[in-house]
Amino acid sequence: MARHQIRLSGSGGQGMITAGIILAAGASVLEGKKAIQSQSYGPEARGGASKAEVIISDEEIYYPKVMAPDVLVALTQEAADKYSKDLVDGGILILDDLMVKTAPKGNWKVYMMPIIRTAAEKVGKAMVANVVTLGALNEICGFVKPETLEKAVLSRVPKGTEELNKNAINAGIELAKAAKAL
Repeated sequence: MARHQIRLSGSGGQGMITAGIILAAGASVLEGKKAIQSQSYGPEARGGASKAEVIISDEEIYYPKVMAPDVLVALTQEAADKYSKDLVDGGILILDDLMVKTAPKGNWKVYMMPIIRTAAEKVGKAMVANVVTLGALNEICGFVKPETLEKAVLSRVPKGTEELNKNAINAGIELAKAAKAL
């Protein structure tokens, strides 16, 4: 049985909750897997630590919260420090190398990538860092088919931004292909 517990984290406004919704929808609606998504954020609308959690499974999911993620994405140092404490031994930790200067210590595969910088400089809009994240995450972990991820992303983005978001997915995929686990 395949069961994945994923935590996407950063600060409010970085789009990690939207990324979690997109990933869960792609897995469940588009691929027929069992998936559930939940979210949590501080009292600040923007700037406080936030997280989205996604469980993807081939079997029924009886509890909707991630207890011990096997994958953690953190786009800020605060999120990395706060949410890595229960990452499973041997899990995957994906960090933004601009905002996270010190990787939390643990027995994990750590990927430091320029996610935010890639969104801003290569794709042209920092606001698509969440979509760059999804491209990288899915390339590393293979939660859904690449075409499913694209369809899920494009179903959630504003009209007129489809090419921008396709470019963001592809930029994330290229980041992951070039990344080496530490």
